[in-house]
Amino acid sequence: MDRAAAIEQIRSACNNLSKEMMRLNPAVSALGDKEVQDELYKTIYELTKQLEIVKKRIGKFSSGQDTPLT
Repeated sequence: MDRAAAIEQIRSACNNLSKEMMRLNPAVSALGDKEVQDELYKTIYELTKQLEIVKKRIGKFSSGQDTPLT
């Protein structure tokens, strides 16, 4: 796999993950247990933050603003 293909695969995976994560909130809301919901929402938020970091980093890398060592 070359660099361009790797970048595209990462972008595609991130987009798919984002779409699937949007489906979590309605399901969590339906659980009916505030304590469990609160913990899940915190965890989902952290996952979302990390996914956005990956997307931002690959965007910078693909535009040449970032290098693999920084």
